Amino acid sequence: MPLRRRRALPLATRREVAPRIGLGLVQVAALLWLVPMAWMLVASVRPQSFAGPGMASLIPDVAPTLRNFMEAWEAADFPRYYLNTVIIVAGILAVQLLTITLAGYAFARLAFPGKRSLFYLFLLQLMLVPVVLIVPNLTMVARVGLYDTLAGVMAPYFASAFGTFLMRQTFAAIPRELEDAAQVDGASVLQRIRHIYVPLALPAFLAFAVVSVTAHWNEFLWPLMVINSPDKRPLTVGLAAFTRGQEGAQAWGVIAAGTLLVVAPLLLLFLLFQRRFINSFVTSGIK
Repeated sequence: MPLRRRRALPLATRREVAPRIGLGLVQVAALLWLVPMAWMLVASVRPQSFAGPGMASLIPDVAPTLRNFMEAWEAADFPRYYLNTVIIVAGILAVQLLTITLAGYAFARLAFPGKRSLFYLFLLQLMLVPVVLIVPNLTMVARVGLYDTLAGVMAPYFASAFGTFLMRQTFAAIPRELEDAAQVDGASVLQRIRHIYVPLALPAFLAFAVVSVTAHWNEFLWPLMVINSPDKRPLTVGLAAFTRGQEGAQAWGVIAAGTLLVVAPLLLLFLLFQRRFINSFVTSGIK
């Protein structure tokens, strides 16, 4: 008997199946990502008397309590850690928004010798592992007298290669005729940037702000190297010191509560503004 040929799926059917497979993979990855978050949430409300193998369970099989959060808040100086972290994150973002705007405009609109080569050299920073820059950055911070200061934590991040690239691409997509019309009306360079480019690039600014705030809120190694005084620690460094003090007593519920206190602001902001966050990434073209 002649062999029957397997009939290929119609093109329309394949186009319907591929997104479903991709959605299924995303859902599986999301569930795997949620497992440690779910355990942290359950463990943070378990009483300290509940220990042993049952601590690994994701099912809240005992009456929840907020005692762990109170103990964590009293055991560490979280208000000071929050204040230091907000100062660092807000200070870095404020300066970055200024530098990436000016640098992005220069690379997108100004003409000067070596522009393309300088832009490519500037982007080399994206290929460098941040750990490689710790020693030279720490040496420079010590030389200028910023060691053990919040300004020393912020200084290396005032310029952003990623932000410059993002704003350069965004500004280049804005019609030049708008700037030419403003220039004919007598607007200066800074006025053209402020009234034309910045309003039209707000989605890109918001996307960059999300990336910057998230990255520096979670930064640990660099603040650990720069900060020596306990009262200047950000949340990540303070959480590490707090965790070391609780591990000896195996207070996993208190540790989980302290960790949740650190990540809660970012999670809350994302839940409140998730639609705007996603729209900003889509509009700015970040994949």
